[in-house]
Amino acid sequence: MGSFSIWHWLVVLVVVLVLFGGGGKLSRLMGDAARGINAFKKGLKETEPAGTVKAEAQETAKEIPAEATERDEAAKS
Repeated sequence: MGSFSIWHWLVVLVVVLVLFGGGGKLSRLMGDAARGINAFKKGLKETEPAGTVKAEAQETAKEIPAEATERDEAAKS
């Protein structure tokens, strides 16, 4: 009970490095985490309904020339 395992020492080392690793590392880490969360929330708000994605896929399929489709089908057989 009086001795620490290797895992305890690793946790202590990580905490010491984060806290005393230099000017403002902890605040930079928290700022990066906050920017990541905000970017994630913004991405969720900007998602398009499923119907518009399907319509875009159909428009892209129409743009493929018929010759390319025929060559692909010939290559498969």
